[in-house]
Amino acid sequence: MTRCGWCGQDPQYQAYHDTVWGRPEWDSRELFRKLCLDGQQAGLSWITILRKQAAYEAAFYDFDPESMAQMSDEYLSRQMENSAIVRNRRKLESLRGNAQAYLALETKPGAFSDYLWAFVEGSPVQNHWTTLAEVPTETEASRQMSKSLKKLGFSFVGPTICYAFMQAVGMVNDHLVDCHCHEPCRQLGEA
Repeated sequence: MTRCGWCGQDPQYQAYHDTVWGRPEWDSRELFRKLCLDGQQAGLSWITILRKQAAYEAAFYDFDPESMAQMSDEYLSRQMENSAIVRNRRKLESLRGNAQAYLALETKPGAFSDYLWAFVEGSPVQNHWTTLAEVPTETEASRQMSKSLKKLGFSFVGPTICYAFMQAVGMVNDHLVDCHCHEPCRQLGEA
């Protein structure tokens, strides 16, 4: 079975590649969860955050934005002692700020999803890369998404983080053409 080379031989990474990465996600809450996790990745590898995902879910109310928006400075300080997550004060504070920005935007069901998917005109971009070297780290769409999210009060949403997010949630299909996931993700994008 051929996979994109970035997932290597790690079984957890391979499972993520095979069942999550590149599959279109439309649910606003799931998109919020993923954007938060991608922001925690800044400066680190994704596998680091993937291995800590369950700890983040436990520490941050399963990414419930209403609960996260209410987190006190004291609560965030306690999380700085939590060795199961990345202990970076600015990143942890960004989770509260991003929840507050999400709630401000999500005044009607689906608003966050519609807002994000508009950056790809509501449909996944189908790329046809043959090597990992061809895959960009950011695009004009990710730069626009980053700029817009920052205006709304989100943080840790630079253009590279936004592009990684877009790949992960299937806004772009960046599975290599010989990867066994490329065609299924293309079909999901057209469904």
